[in-house]
Amino acid sequence: MSGETATVPNAVKFAFGGTAGMGATLVVQPLDLVKNRMQLSGTTGKKEYRSSMHALTSIIKNEGFFAIYNGLSAGLLRQATYTTTRLGTYSFLMEKFTEKDKPLSFAMKAGLGMAAGGIGSFVGTPAELALIRMTGDGRLPQEQRRNYKGVVNALTRITKEEGVLTLWRGCTPTVIRAMVVNAAQLATYSQAKQALLESGKVQDGVFCHFLASMISGLATTIASMPVDIAKTRIQSMKVIDGKPEYKNAFDVWGKVIKNEGVFALWKGFTPYYMRLGPHTVLTFIILEQMNAAYYKYVLKQEVTSAL
Repeated sequence: MSGETATVPNAVKFAFGGTAGMGATLVVQPLDLVKNRMQLSGTTGKKEYRSSMHALTSIIKNEGFFAIYNGLSAGLLRQATYTTTRLGTYSFLMEKFTEKDKPLSFAMKAGLGMAAGGIGSFVGTPAELALIRMTGDGRLPQEQRRNYKGVVNALTRITKEEGVLTLWRGCTPTVIRAMVVNAAQLATYSQAKQALLESGKVQDGVFCHFLASMISGLATTIASMPVDIAKTRIQSMKVIDGKPEYKNAFDVWGKVIKNEGVFALWKGFTPYYMRLGPHTVLTFIILEQMNAAYYKYVLKQEVTSAL
């Protein structure tokens, strides 16, 4: 091809990112619900679930099978806002900062991932707040449940009953978590994929994307869980007589360590990784395949990786 190499338009990059995230969420939403319930377990003074499996079976037994998909509308909106923004921004920044035939350093990838995650999480915080509340509602006594009918009802009621700024409650730990997640997830995915290809033992394709995603998911889980539990508890908390349960993330960490032990910061590790691993795998595989199809059928040129 002569002249400047054609690239995927920015609008398409953003659309691909959101579509990939939403497709993955349809599969892993039950794991997200279990993870949130595990992280909220202990806030009432008793340990509600012994394990992830106990949480899953208890939810099905007490609330019905389809309760494992509570909050799905909020989960999809979260992907439509957060993932669309973060993956689209990351792809855009990668393209801007990558010199021809010279891969970016791990530090640069991590920095771009943090920037993309911070921007995406700010946009997605209202949907995240609705998701946390909707997935955690079933564990409360009937008289304390919020009983949102869907994500639109949740956002409308939160705005009306608690004020529009409440939609961004927990925004700081959400942004911090997203920066940690994206620095770890996007950078380790790109780095792991590069290392696998350079080893010569794995060819670029779905299996390579799967291996890179699982490595990325593990690193991300370990790094981000303490921030995630702070975000979950702040967004789920109720304000009684003008006094919130937690002042900030440091207050959450202090109370969790004091009352439940330091390893409680990684409470829900199994469903978190089981959710993040497959979600990462599905998101990146869907994204890579859409990107490849666009290059092949629309731009009519050699396939180029999305990340």
